[in-house]
This record gives sequence, structure tokens and C-alpha cells, in this order.
Amino acid sequence: MKYGFRDYRGGGRSSGRETISRVAAGAVAAAILKELGISVYAYTKSIGPITIDNQNCRKEYSLNNPLSMPDPDASKKAEQYILEKHEEEDSVGGVIECIVSGMPAGIGEPVFDKLDAALSRAVMSIGAVKGVEIGDGFLVATHTGSENNDPFAYDKDKRLIKLTNHAGGILGGISDGSEIVLRAAIKPTASIGRPQSTANKNNENIEIQIIGRHDPIIVPRAVVVVESMVAITLVDHLFQGMTSRLDRIKEFYSK
Repeated sequence: MKYGFRDYRGGGRSSGRETISRVAAGAVAAAILKELGISVYAYTKSIGPITIDNQNCRKEYSLNNPLSMPDPDASKKAEQYILEKHEEEDSVGGVIECIVSGMPAGIGEPVFDKLDAALSRAVMSIGAVKGVEIGDGFLVATHTGSENNDPFAYDKDKRLIKLTNHAGGILGGISDGSEIVLRAAIKPTASIGRPQSTANKNNENIEIQIIGRHDPIIVPRAVVVVESMVAITLVDHLFQGMTSRLDRIKEFYSK
């Protein structure tokens, strides 16, 4: 009704196919980040009620299994869970976690262009994403200040570090030099085989049953999209950060 156009087959802005451009741009962004010693790694953290055990994770495993889960045991359980729900003509959602390593401190702005706000906006623009959290995320609502604060200290090389990372690598909208930890909640696929109640354009309440090939889960396919959107956003802010001081602009243009 908003756009005066209705394609009942799905497609265009409502199709996951639009993410191809995001992934293409993300590949370029990842190459730029690599030159700066920054890596972005996303994986499936959970599917339905099944969550990975961090003590049993191997990065190489997540790159070579259909669910992009780094925990082999959790991956097997999740596969069985998905098959069960598929047999029940239902679908499942999950959580994608993204880790950014090597990010320098000082990227992002304190008020109107916070790095965590920019990352959240970028990831929330992906279809099926219904929630984004940074660091401990919603868990901080149950913490006290003494539990949530990240103490600063100098390491043996006299570098300023944080002893914990509840903030997920971003403080006051600015990267703090720690790993950036981001999670995205992906909803279950809407197109399921079970009969569902809906309404048609004739103002009638009807029942619909979707047929055809529809995936019972889209979480694994969204992993690379989350990774790409994070990479693109980081590159944008790294370039913007180059102009945060006049001496840096003068240094660049005086050469």
C-alpha cells in the first residue's frame, strides 16, 4: 500500500538477494581493513535454544560447515533441531556474533555519530534482523556498576588496556582498542508450511498455507552479510577519523 506495488512472489527489497551488493562491498572493505591489521569474523552463536560452548570452538570449523557454527557438537545438535522443525513445517531463528580484532582506539564520535550506533544501524538494515547488542548487551540491565565497569591498567609493555570487556570494545561511542563484540538476533523464516491466519486485499480474514521451497532457517546465510555490514561501517568511520584533527589533515595534504 505504501509504494502502490504488490508482487506476491516476493523479491526486490523483500528478498535476501539484495544482500549480494552488501557482500561485494564488504569484500572490498575487508581487504582495506586487512591492510590495517583489522579482522572481522562472524559466526552462528546460537540456533533456537542451542548455543555454542566457547571452550569447544574452532574458527576453521565454522568456515566449513553449513550452519557456520564454530562448535562441532552444537552444530550437530542444531542440525537435528532444524530438521525436526522442518518436519513440523515450522522454522527457527538464531543469533550471529561478530568479533572485530585489531581495531584502534579513537574511532567514532561521542554524540551524533557513535560507532556502536552506526554498527547497530548497519546491521539492523539487514532483513530478518530484529535486535542488535554490543558487548554484554541486554545482560547489563541485570548487572551492578561494579560488575559492569571495565578496569583500565597498563600491561608489561606500558600499553593502556582493559582488564575486562563488558562494553564490547566501544566506550562513549568511541572504539577503545579492545575487541569489538556485536550480536544480531535473526528471526525465524516467515514462510512456513503450516496453515496461518491472514487477511486479503478484499478486507477478508482468510487462512493461507505457503507452498514451494522455503528455508527453515536463514541464520547461516546472514553470517556473511553481518560480517560485510560491520566491515563497511568500520572503513567509513576509519576514513572519517582521519579528519578529526587539523594537524592530520595538514600532514596528509602537505605530502
